[in-house]
Amino acid sequence: MRAFETLLAAATALTALAMPAAAQTLTIWSRSGQGDTLEAVAKAYGESHADKVAVVTLPVDEFVQKYATAIAAGNAPDAVALDLIHTPTFAQAGQLEDLTAWAKGLPYFGALSPAHLSVGTYQGKVYGLPLTTETSVLAWNKDLFRKAGLDADKGPTTWAEWKADAARVTALGGDTHGFYFSGACGGCYIFTFTPLVWASGGQILVDDGAKATLDTPALKDGVDFYRSLVAGGMVPASSRTDTGSDFLSIVDGKIGLQSIGASQIGVLTIKYPDLHFGVTLIPGRDGGTSSFVGGNNIVVTKGAKSVKAVEAFMEYVYSPEGQRLMVRHGSLPARSDIAADVMKGQDPRYDVAVAAIAVGRTPYSPLFNDIINSPNGPWAQMMNAAIFGADPASAIRDGQTRMQDVIDAAK
Repeated sequence: MRAFETLLAAATALTALAMPAAAQTLTIWSRSGQGDTLEAVAKAYGESHADKVAVVTLPVDEFVQKYATAIAAGNAPDAVALDLIHTPTFAQAGQLEDLTAWAKGLPYFGALSPAHLSVGTYQGKVYGLPLTTETSVLAWNKDLFRKAGLDADKGPTTWAEWKADAARVTALGGDTHGFYFSGACGGCYIFTFTPLVWASGGQILVDDGAKATLDTPALKDGVDFYRSLVAGGMVPASSRTDTGSDFLSIVDGKIGLQSIGASQIGVLTIKYPDLHFGVTLIPGRDGGTSSFVGGNNIVVTKGAKSVKAVEAFMEYVYSPEGQRLMVRHGSLPARSDIAADVMKGQDPRYDVAVAAIAVGRTPYSPLFNDIINSPNGPWAQMMNAAIFGADPASAIRDGQTRMQDVIDAAK
């Protein structure tokens, strides 16, 4: 009898080993306004794997609060496509799973977007990895350049060239202007202005966001550059009060230069086929380049039971097949080692946007909304006052003090 029981137990164990694990549905939350990139790759994954991925889209302006509320209530989703700027907030709060061992075991870990990893890492541990990728670049209107007697195929590589090009376009007269930026939008400034600072050797935050560094020569020089464009009549007066609603003013065909996002290359190409434009990396004062790297990190909620399922899905996302699919649906590749291959056949202007990943940055701060994005926050208020006000030095000093006060109050 004992021999039979032993054989029965062994057979049962072998049967259990032979049975495949039950398929499951992985739920990922995403914010609105991100296109169909995640949905497309989730659909493809489900068609080729036993597991399925359900993407739940929430309003962008409610997303962070809803995720925080769900965590507190114990009903948060398995994973979230989180705006990468918010990764430090949830990582420092201890609300995300540590993905370090799996992430660093990936043979292509070193090729993943460094900006995504910089904000996805806390105290040496990885809590967020790149899912979708966006960069900022400088666009110019080729037709206006040509009319102004400029080389229509060459964008500026220094601030002096940028200013000279803007002046020549503005000289065309009428309501044509050389440059445009949204002057009352903190998020816009971080996307389009900070690359000037970074490319010139400066920073706005250091020590994992614990110290503000606004009152520096690099930022002051950037402000002076923008002020000179405004003072020279090269920027429309409406820029001063634009909160971002007119961000893509280059579509009017009357703006010579404007910093845009990589995703907007497709928007301009499809919706405005008569707009002939080029793109280049955002230059520093005397050369050098930089970019703001945006997009989403994939994060896993602390205590989630589907960590392995998330890892399996992300390995598909990072595969050449997954990366090609992501690119076709609007994201830049997350892996530099296969970027050239997966970008084949795409608009060559995207090559500039991809190159921006290597030189781009994302500020690290668990208080990003409070100090950067908020229209009443220190960054937005400081930038508007410094560029359009009478005393830029005082505005910068005040912004430095206010930002550091917010940071210190949260410690």
